[in-house]
Amino acid sequence: NAAMTNLSHVVNHLSFGPPIDLNQDRKARRILKQVPEEHRQFSPMDDSDYVTKQYHQAFHHYIKVVSTHLNMGTSDTNSLLTYQFLEQSQIVYYSEVNVPEARFSYDLSPMSVVVEKEGRKWYDYLTSLCAIIGGTFTTLGLIDATLYKVFKPKKL
Repeated sequence: NAAMTNLSHVVNHLSFGPPIDLNQDRKARRILKQVPEEHRQFSPMDDSDYVTKQYHQAFHHYIKVVSTHLNMGTSDTNSLLTYQFLEQSQIVYYSEVNVPEARFSYDLSPMSVVVEKEGRKWYDYLTSLCAIIGGTFTTLGLIDATLYKVFKPKKL
C-alpha cells in the first residue's frame, strides 16, 4: 500500500573512490595525520539515521563530490587522491496519490581541492628576523622622539 510507505533509513557507509582503510594502509594513515581536521570530510553521512515521522514524506539527499589531492611532501609517496563530499538532506512531502521515494542526487564537481604542506625556506626565517629587528628599531625611535619632545627644556 503506497499510502503506508515509511522511508526511514540508515546510511551505514557512503563514499566515493577507492576505500581508505586506515588500519591497513600505513601511507594513507601517515598522510591523513598531517591533514587539518576541516579537510577530512570523506564520509560525513556514515552511521546517520534519517527518520520520517509521518507518511507521505521522504528524505532527498543532495551530494556534491569534490576530488581532493593531498600533497604532504615532494615525492609521490606523500600524495593521495581521494574524494570528499558535502551533503544536504531535506524532507520532501508528497501528495497522497504519489509514492514517496528516498532520493540520492549527486553532482561531480569539475573543480578539485589541492591540500599541500610546504616547509618554510631558510630565507623566510631571515626575512622574518629582519622585519622584527626593523620594527623594534622603528618603534624605539618613535618612543625616543616622543620622550625627547615631551621632556625637552623649553626656551624662553
